[in-house]
Amino acid sequence: MTSSLPSAPTGASTPSRRTVVKAAAATAALAAPLATASLAHAAESPAFLHGVASGDPLPDGVLLWTRVTPTPDAVPGSGKGPDTEVRWEIAEDKGFSRVVSKGSTTARAASDHTVKADVRGLRQATTYYFRFSVGDASPVYSPVGRTRTTPAHEATAHGVRFGVVSCANWEAGYFSAYRHLADRTELDAVLHLGDYIYEYQSGEYPTADDVVRQHEPRHEIITLADYRVRHGAHKTDPDAQAMHAAHPVVAIWDDHEFADNTWSGGAVNHSASEGPWAQRMAAAKQAYFEWMPVRPSTEGTVHRRIRFGRLADLHLLDLRSFRSQQAGTGSGAVDDPDRTLTGRAQLDWLKAGLASSGAAWKLVGTSVMISPVAFGSLPAHLLAPLAELLGLPKEGLAINTDQWDGYTDDRKELLAHLRDNKIQDTVFLTGDIHMAWANNVPAKAATYPLSPSVATEFVVTSVSSDNIDDMLDVAPHTVSLAAAAAIKAANRHVKWLDMDSHGYGVLDVTAERAQMDYYALSDRTDPKATSSWVRSYRTLSGTQKVERVHEPVR
Repeated sequence: MTSSLPSAPTGASTPSRRTVVKAAAATAALAAPLATASLAHAAESPAFLHGVASGDPLPDGVLLWTRVTPTPDAVPGSGKGPDTEVRWEIAEDKGFSRVVSKGSTTARAASDHTVKADVRGLRQATTYYFRFSVGDASPVYSPVGRTRTTPAHEATAHGVRFGVVSCANWEAGYFSAYRHLADRTELDAVLHLGDYIYEYQSGEYPTADDVVRQHEPRHEIITLADYRVRHGAHKTDPDAQAMHAAHPVVAIWDDHEFADNTWSGGAVNHSASEGPWAQRMAAAKQAYFEWMPVRPSTEGTVHRRIRFGRLADLHLLDLRSFRSQQAGTGSGAVDDPDRTLTGRAQLDWLKAGLASSGAAWKLVGTSVMISPVAFGSLPAHLLAPLAELLGLPKEGLAINTDQWDGYTDDRKELLAHLRDNKIQDTVFLTGDIHMAWANNVPAKAATYPLSPSVATEFVVTSVSSDNIDDMLDVAPHTVSLAAAAAIKAANRHVKWLDMDSHGYGVLDVTAERAQMDYYALSDRTDPKATSSWVRSYRTLSGTQKVERVHEPVR
């Protein structure tokens, strides 16, 4: 597959996701040493123990990342270790006989000895190889990474293919999904839709009896050092290292990069005894930008736009930094126009970008689901007046108010914008809820299918985080069958729902269609888990609807 990816310019309490998923249901030795163990046994010379990565490609450049361990005691979060010059080079071949660009930067304790090189002057839509080194006489080299630039903004791109993942909980299982994506050499990039790490103390989620491998640190992460240690541990995972070395990764955050159900002023999993929320959020953001191959913006957010020639614009959202506090489940506050998920500036940015896009497809990376999912829906002529009288949500009783369901005014404004401006071929790409979905996105949920679908949505399941079966400790396709049937019966725009699998998606986009192929792992607790195709859905250009396809794109 040819092509690639640019980074353009830039109330009431709510139940946690665990409680929400349980409510919906009612209706091993480590593969690699943990970061601290690895680093404690590092050689005296500098070492690259956390792999290499690339991200946010442009037509003429890409962001390169690594972390150097200059001395054995310079473990993540320690603040120890000397400033160290790190050289980088990028070449057209794995043997580095045709180096096209090189330079150097400094790894400092102030940035946890992570480094980034924002390389420019490359050719569009081209595969490159890169590496880092330390030392002069006998240089120490990092592993070799592979990356790819995007097509020029006005170039004709015949196709683009992403791996799509979210929700990788270290303690819940292995990251085999990353390994299987690393093995797919045809991908242009991997899109990570959030929950790259989890903030919990060991044994909280999943419970201690279900922990597959313990993360570091063992306590809940709160300080800058804590977040650095947790990120560092994840970057020792061999499957994560393989994925980052194989493909540029385009990442956004969700709540667990901070704390469960984060909003702009706090989180469900944050208490006053843990210090000021602003301080914790700033620490989490600093560690994220240090450890992830993301080109930081001046606002300290991850919303940005990435273009694949004239084929696709990818609009990436930050749905944690600006949102109002979540409303209570079943509360009419979800319809309050003064509450926001995106923040005014980001919503205006998204609407303007969608309206002005010259690309065939408008892809939107959103960390939480935009499609409405409600129970207790009444006929449309009864629902609105009754909701008004009782103070209930006007689109039915929302199950998860952490999603767009909890912020219906933002959603109505965005979907009306798509409808009124006749913006076609918008596809939302989503993670967060540990299930796989294929949805039409109706302009007005309460009157669907009379209200037209103005977009489509593909939701990928978790890499390893608990789904319903895991949380209730039941066999797959038991409780979930009844729950899925109830959801689909009440939400006719939901065309498919898999509540049982762990895995990933592969999105293949051509001028004619965007198709998501869903893959499931054999066993998240097996470090050698196999992968198998489960289902495929596509949306044909101009239809704004999903349809089933009976084989994956080859």
